[in-house]
Amino acid sequence: MTVVYEDNHLIIVNKTASEIVQGDKTGDVPLSETVKQYLKEKYAKPGNVFLGVTHRLDRPVSGLVVFAKTSKALARLNEMFRKGEVKKTYWAVVKTCPQVEEGELVHYLVRNEKQNKSYAYDKEVNGSKKAVLHYRLIGHSENYYLLEVDLKTGRHHQIRCQLAKIGCPIKGDLKYGFPRSNPDGSICLHARKVCFVHPVSKEQIVVTAPVPAGNLWKAFQGL
Repeated sequence: MTVVYEDNHLIIVNKTASEIVQGDKTGDVPLSETVKQYLKEKYAKPGNVFLGVTHRLDRPVSGLVVFAKTSKALARLNEMFRKGEVKKTYWAVVKTCPQVEEGELVHYLVRNEKQNKSYAYDKEVNGSKKAVLHYRLIGHSENYYLLEVDLKTGRHHQIRCQLAKIGCPIKGDLKYGFPRSNPDGSICLHARKVCFVHPVSKEQIVVTAPVPAGNLWKAFQGL
C-alpha cells in the first residue's frame, strides 16, 4: 500500500495485487485495516479510527482505492459512486489485440455467487445487469497489448468478463480464460486513474497511480 493522496476528508491509496480491500473468509488483514493503522500512527489517534470504504477492487487487481476519513465524505462519495460521478480509468494487458482498436462494449452480466464469476450475454437475460465500458488500444510490447478502459457502469468483474467475452482475457486471469497464471497470483489489470469533484471542497481531484513493478509493465511506463 502506498498513499498517493490525502486531505482531511479523503485518503487514496495504491493497492498491490495481493491485498484485499475488506475482510473476507481468508482472514487476511484487509487494506482498510492497514490504512486505519497508518492514520492512527500518523496522527497519534487514541481509540478507533473512522474509515469508510467507498468501493472495492478485486484482490488480484492493483491500483487506486478511495477511502473516506469522515462520515460526511463517505455519505457523499457513496452517492457519487452510485450516480457514476466518479470516473475510473483502468489499464489492462491482454495477449490478443481487439478486432477494433477503440470501441464501446455493451453486455448483460449475470453473476454466479457460488463460482464468484460473471457471465456476459449480448442481450438481456433473466437476472442480468447492463454493463458498459469504453476501451482503446494505447500501447503494445512484443507479445502483449495495453488497453485503457473507462468504466461506465460498475458490475461484478465487469472488465475481466467483458474483455474475455470479446476474446481478449486479461493476462494471468485464469478465471476468465487466460491460459496461464501470473507467478505472483495477480492479473494484469490496474486501476490507473480516478477523477471526481471533491465531496466537501468541490475541487476537481485527479489522481494517477504509478505503473506496477515488474518487467511486463516496464514496457508501458512512458505512456
